[in-house]
Amino acid sequence: MPPEASPVPQRLTSLDAYRGFVMLLMMAEVLRFKSVAQAVSDSAFWSFVGWHQSHVEWIGCSLHDLIQPSFSFIVGVALPFSIATRMARDQSRAQLSLHAFGRAFILIALGVFLRSVGKSETTFTFEDTLSQIGLGYGFLFLLGFRPVRDQWIAFALLLAGYWAAFVVHPLPPPDFDYARVNVSADWLQKYGLTGFAAHWQKNSNFAWAFDHWFLNLLPREKPWVCNLGGYATLSFIPTLATMTLGLIAGETLRSERAPAQKLRWLIVAAVIALASGWLLGAFGVCPVVKRIWTPSWVLFSGGWCLLLLAAFYFTVEMRGWKAWTFPLLVIGSNSIAAYCMDHLWLSFIRSTLTTHLGKNAFLFFGKAYESLLFGGATLLVLWLILVWMYRRKIFLRI
Repeated sequence: MPPEASPVPQRLTSLDAYRGFVMLLMMAEVLRFKSVAQAVSDSAFWSFVGWHQSHVEWIGCSLHDLIQPSFSFIVGVALPFSIATRMARDQSRAQLSLHAFGRAFILIALGVFLRSVGKSETTFTFEDTLSQIGLGYGFLFLLGFRPVRDQWIAFALLLAGYWAAFVVHPLPPPDFDYARVNVSADWLQKYGLTGFAAHWQKNSNFAWAFDHWFLNLLPREKPWVCNLGGYATLSFIPTLATMTLGLIAGETLRSERAPAQKLRWLIVAAVIALASGWLLGAFGVCPVVKRIWTPSWVLFSGGWCLLLLAAFYFTVEMRGWKAWTFPLLVIGSNSIAAYCMDHLWLSFIRSTLTTHLGKNAFLFFGKAYESLLFGGATLLVLWLILVWMYRRKIFLRI
């Protein structure tokens, strides 16, 4: 059932820790594991770690690919607690709605702003994490007041409808110019899809066709042709499904069930979602592609999100092991600030470190590990700033 007015609910430390873990994975890109792996090419360890800090080209999943779905999923988990907290403070439905839709607009605008920094024009595209969440957040908020049964129905309709839209959209003709949309012949040979799966081919699918129309309605110096990575605006629809799955998980955690029952629900749901997503891909019904957020990806990545949430819930809430989470809570409780700092301050911090410590300050373990040490120092500075904000209770909220 939707949240009702009640005493202010206790904040889930496990959810903040999970959010901090996800943000840490994003910020840890500065460690550049892939560069180390290339420099130490005979190391299986660095090859493994470097691969998991990179996005897969099309089909499949690495740890890095789970950052955006986790962030979206967590937004859904947190929503029932947020609504309950505001209702406990006697906020009206109108006030809640104004805040929710205002938040959605700010997230979209912030995403556009961050993507436009340093550019000669405003980059009116909407494929980034913040914009994707913002585009679906208003709908998620409305679902937050519906029974769980209706939330499951909405989840199923989002997946089925998005799958059908790609299937109905015609396949690209045999003479389609893939080079024009930044898809090389070599890429097609390695990662390209054929047969029924070609409905989800990079930069020739339904979502790409929509963007080719929609994004060219917005002001820009040159016509929009494609996204280099294949990302699309309409991915906000299946992203909304990911957030809805999080919403249902959040309703479960907020329910009167015993902790062991909540944990069991998370694990069973995770196994079902993982298996369903994998089977849809394996049997050719729908490939598991993160970049265009296919319905099978919603299920597969959603399964991993549920498992991660279950692990944090068991460790922190059920076992009471909270001390180790402090480094993550510092980030997770101020995720918007961490996100903005990661996008705006990295170059400044790196140049400052180079200026004051010298260009050779990070060659202690040799050239192969220079990027790792340099990135580690940068990450430490970012974290210490967040610690300073945490100690002084300075939190950036939207």
